[in-house]
Amino acid sequence: MALAAVCALGLAGCSMSLPLVGSASVAGVDHEPTGSIAKTALATTSTLSHNLDVEDWRRARAALGTALDPQGNGATVAWDNPQTGRKGTFIPVAAPYPVDGQVCRAFIARIDAGEAKEIVQGSACRTGGTDDWTLRDVKPFRQS
Repeated sequence: MALAAVCALGLAGCSMSLPLVGSASVAGVDHEPTGSIAKTALATTSTLSHNLDVEDWRRARAALGTALDPQGNGATVAWDNPQTGRKGTFIPVAAPYPVDGQVCRAFIARIDAGEAKEIVQGSACRTGGTDDWTLRDVKPFRQS
């Protein structure tokens, strides 16, 4: 959540406009309104996979929270984005454990981004009563 706030503050300057005095125009400047930046051009906030866009990660993050819920049963939770066709699952692989006042849990994630299919392993932690999980130690899955 904090990363999203920092990104929002950084992008806030992009929407700033300066008023023109009177009806004067600046030579060489296009004054036609422009469209917004395409969603796929935005950097993803996910460290889970570089194959996910912002909306994919939003959907995946909701599934991650459900899968890793310390009160949950540790079942596999699936997510998908019908707009992009990307989908995946989170599989908790251990019981929740405490780290520096946070609740953490290890997981394996399967990501299907069409041609790019990945399996990663890692852990995520959440602080106190928040529902936000922070990814840690995400790397390609290595079966032992």
